[in-house]
Amino acid sequence: MRTETSTAAAFVTRLLRAAGGIGEEQLRCFRECLQEALREHYKHHWFPTTPTKGSGYRCIRINHQMDPLIGKAAAMIGLSHERLFQLLPSELTLWVDPFEVSYRIGEDGSICVLYENPQPGAKASKPLESRNSCKEKWRTGRSSPSESYNMMTVSS
Repeated sequence: MRTETSTAAAFVTRLLRAAGGIGEEQLRCFRECLQEALREHYKHHWFPTTPTKGSGYRCIRINHQMDPLIGKAAAMIGLSHERLFQLLPSELTLWVDPFEVSYRIGEDGSICVLYENPQPGAKASKPLESRNSCKEKWRTGRSSPSESYNMMTVSS
């Protein structure tokens, strides 16, 4: 659980860092507070032998309401919900499951894997490097609507 919660907390912290205006010490404190809040919240809802069990409980969601775990960590560094809504995507889903952490920005965005480790005894999946990497797209500033998005221009 440590790696998964650490990955999730680091991702949200990177989103805040990218938005700017928050000091490194505050970001470090936020990351640590969020990581601890996630571990405590998931303590009795972590099932490595059946990773999908409890996945809804472990879903972090921002969708016109701030996820309480993110809100709690932000309050520890003096950030209000209003400020968080300015800094974070208005629609963010983050799934923190045993052996995998993934996210989606927007309702129609691609699901991107941040961390994946094969479940013990399971078949090895494709290495992340061989997949279309949403993480790289996020880093380079490209948005995540579907790749087949076509733009039509009209001229007079």
